Amino acid sequence: MGKWLIIVGIVLLVSGLIITYIPRFPLGRLPGDIVIERENFRFYLPITSSIIVSVILSLIVFIVNRMKN
Repeated sequence: MGKWLIIVGIVLLVSGLIITYIPRFPLGRLPGDIVIERENFRFYLPITSSIIVSVILSLIVFIVNRMKN
């Protein structure tokens, strides 16, 4: 349990630093993210951003599982 808390803390720390110090981080505005804007309507579907976040989280889980064994 202690290892998990340390890993989660590190991931949160890195995420916070990225969000704070890189305000123009392109996540959410990548090619492949669908944005439809009309007069009184805005639809946003972050397909590419979701795929990238999924790959990063999968790598983190893979690394954590390898450390565990």
